[in-house]
Amino acid sequence: MSISQTVENTVQIPKVLQQKRWLILTHAFNMDGRAASLTITDKIPYLLDAGVEPFVFSAITGIKDQRFPHYQFLAWGPSGFRFDFRHWIANKYGRGLFYKITTRTVSWLLAPFIAIEKLCLGYSSQWSWALPAFIHGRRLIKEGKVDVVFSVGSAWSAHLAGVWLKRATGIKLISEVHDPLVIRQSPGDDGAIKPKNRDARFRHFLESQLCKYSDFVWWFTDGALHYAKVRNTNLNTVANAHGFVVMPGAEPPGAKNIQAGHAYSEHLNLCHFGSLAKDRSLSVILKALNELLKKYPQARSAIRVHAYGAPLDSYSVQAIEEYGYQDVLLAHGRLEKDPVTGLSGRERVVEKMQQADVLILLHGTGEECAEYIPSKFYDYLWAQRPMWAITHRNPQLDQMLLERNSYLSISGDEASLAMTLEKIWLDWQQKNLNQVSGTPIGVNQAVKKILETAAS
Repeated sequence: MSISQTVENTVQIPKVLQQKRWLILTHAFNMDGRAASLTITDKIPYLLDAGVEPFVFSAITGIKDQRFPHYQFLAWGPSGFRFDFRHWIANKYGRGLFYKITTRTVSWLLAPFIAIEKLCLGYSSQWSWALPAFIHGRRLIKEGKVDVVFSVGSAWSAHLAGVWLKRATGIKLISEVHDPLVIRQSPGDDGAIKPKNRDARFRHFLESQLCKYSDFVWWFTDGALHYAKVRNTNLNTVANAHGFVVMPGAEPPGAKNIQAGHAYSEHLNLCHFGSLAKDRSLSVILKALNELLKKYPQARSAIRVHAYGAPLDSYSVQAIEEYGYQDVLLAHGRLEKDPVTGLSGRERVVEKMQQADVLILLHGTGEECAEYIPSKFYDYLWAQRPMWAITHRNPQLDQMLLERNSYLSISGDEASLAMTLEKIWLDWQQKNLNQVSGTPIGVNQAVKKILETAAS
């Protein structure tokens, strides 16, 4: 029996809902490999199995679903239109010459209007998608076709439309907050003071609206819920929104992709998947490697660091130049669908994860780390490969990593990084890398908790 079958059979999805017709508001949907999309699209099979009858409103950035009514809307604002248009062209025609010509032309034509939008509002680009989502959602509700509105963010425009629909019609609203809407600046900052930046100030207001009008609202970490409760005391009362935590999990890769065992090769392959930034940079790995080579110079020809899914950040590029590691850090970019094998980008990523000796999990260095867990963590669990996690102020994440026998370092602690890399190097030489313990976390447990709470 495969890992996926073992875990999936342990959780039964309740079929106790009376209000089954759900309007799901999500800017990202059916976008191959996008975390914001996967978090909701992976829930769909379990929702359907539980008897939910979905209507989905999304942007045009993904593939239209044929299993249920799926409406795709362009954002009405110029910056949102440009963002969605780029993804639509890429999906339809690829990222070749036609993509470059059309997207640059549209960007040039929209530039003055985007400048006006930024000057007058200052919001993030996808805000205006809330406008068509609200108008079409209100029509469905008035026609009696919807029992529940389910707003899903990532992009906060979905939550904005959800709040508008709740206030306009009184319909039941449930909300899933992926990333904290309020970004705190320090451990002593609870986020209660309204920020000066206009987009941040609006997100601060929107959080309060969600906590006021949602019948149920949930976050993905204990830290995110804690600080939301500090700012919104009504989350602690029965009469108002019920706030709780749901671990999103990830879908299993499928039995055909799960390898029976791991084969050691001539290289110690450390692999990172996902986006990179200055506060989430592979430069810290290269710096630790530079220290390791002072003690074990032979490791220079053996260690390889692989980056999948995104361009290298500027700090990583600088570190490559400084240490001369052009042959050590290999950037593979985003894995798209392979026309030869027919594997999707997501399936190719799964294969590469399972081929890794150690998976790198970069948490970041900002205060928001206390309130979020990288979505890639849940994908890594299914790969059944050892993890090297560099975390920042998140006891919940640290505990889950330790329970799974992961290698763990503290962000910003160079001694901790160097010591961990040395342990990985020595373990690899002995062909005795940490054995993964614990079980993966599936999406089914998230849907089960949501449905049981909504049904209550």
